[in-house]
Amino acid sequence: MAITSASAPDAAARKQTLSGNYVDFTGAGSAWAQQYLPDLMEQEAEIFGNRTISGFLSQVGAEEPSNSDRVAWSEQGRLHLTYTATYAGTNTITIDNDIDGNDITTATCAIRAGDTVIVSSAAGNTAKCAVKTMTGLTLTLYPYSGVSIDTMIGTTATTELLRVFVYGSEFAKGTAARSVANAPQFKSHFNKHIILKDFYEVSGSDAGNIGWVEVTGEAGQTGYLWYLKAEGDTRARFTDYIEMALLDGELAVAGSTVEENVLGTDSSATGYDAGTEGLFKAISTRGHQSSGVTGVNAATDLAEFDAILAAFDANGAVEENMMFVQRTTSLAIDDMLASMNSYGAGGTSYGVFNNSEDMALNLGFSGFRRGSYDFYKSDMKYLNDKSMRGGLNDAVNAIRGVIIPAGTSSVYDENMGKNMKRPFLHVRYKTSDTDDRKMKTWITGSVGATTSGKDVMEVHYLSERCMITQGANNFMLLN
Repeated sequence: MAITSASAPDAAARKQTLSGNYVDFTGAGSAWAQQYLPDLMEQEAEIFGNRTISGFLSQVGAEEPSNSDRVAWSEQGRLHLTYTATYAGTNTITIDNDIDGNDITTATCAIRAGDTVIVSSAAGNTAKCAVKTMTGLTLTLYPYSGVSIDTMIGTTATTELLRVFVYGSEFAKGTAARSVANAPQFKSHFNKHIILKDFYEVSGSDAGNIGWVEVTGEAGQTGYLWYLKAEGDTRARFTDYIEMALLDGELAVAGSTVEENVLGTDSSATGYDAGTEGLFKAISTRGHQSSGVTGVNAATDLAEFDAILAAFDANGAVEENMMFVQRTTSLAIDDMLASMNSYGAGGTSYGVFNNSEDMALNLGFSGFRRGSYDFYKSDMKYLNDKSMRGGLNDAVNAIRGVIIPAGTSSVYDENMGKNMKRPFLHVRYKTSDTDDRKMKTWITGSVGATTSGKDVMEVHYLSERCMITQGANNFMLLN
């Protein structure tokens, strides 16, 4: 019998392990690269875990509707005021006319004739004095000790800053009532919404293709249609952009040309301004900043943390606070706390299961108390992710964490016309009876419900929001 070779098309009809009987998986044309198909693992490997960073704002703040382009609110001034001053001659001092960015005038200064004040120098010397007159911002006062004020405070330097505050008053018998009243002071703040948009497109033909890879997404979508993966990633990315914009947003300064060159609007004609004030900018402008816990050593870190407490003591003393920090700072805080809590064999703190060394070792802390303050610590993914702030140059751009007060603050809402109790941190989104712009998604094209003659599926995303940071003086930015 003659031997015939297995050649196409005859080979395809035979039950033989020949190259012509298998689908070419990796080769091109007739260049067969392998004889058998590999074992296909259909599910896409999730090598980065949950890739989204959104969720921080939902943990720390509320969301409220808004019906205007801007949101304005007023915050109380202090009940008792401290001023900085300089020595101006025998028994006279001059109040600084610019304290923490606030213009101080004769009308707004709370010190009046007849008040009793304490004046202190940088060296800690103090003088208790009675105020005789106030001319402009220059006070004439006399120490109760009978010694001149420069002797009491130990300086005649006109450049050294003195601290002055009122602790009472004193008047002679039968004298007239005061003629000048102190009016309560407040500061108004505003923020504006920004419009965020994104877009995804797939052709009608590609939407009908099925793949061999089973895709999954952060929103829970699964299937063998690849456009589900791409659309899900676009949606998750847009959700992250919303949160990142509210954290890192910045209002355009006077003279900025963002409106004309990027947004295409004429700010000089319409009063339009670009940007929005994000959380980090609000804290750096109206709150506090600290190097905080750096991991240098436990004693230094504890001293730096106590300086943070001192700042909180001077600004409302909200006792419960949440710390959202990057990984390095989180570990430094753990080390600081562990060094204060050493016990057991070799100084090891086991921390769980009644500190039994046979059970488990806990090297982390999720909460702690220092003084009268409670702190709850959590990692902030936005600061850790190497594709976002975690990848910035630490020496220049690092934000290592934020400390945010828990609870609510009482502020005057200029839209509502009354005092309101609100979380210190909350998000406003634009909405009305006809349109809710918190998170809009709509589909156009020929796929599904046909809305146009274009053979594509277009998915549109839109949100209009702004961040409201009330009482920023109770916040701390770690940088």
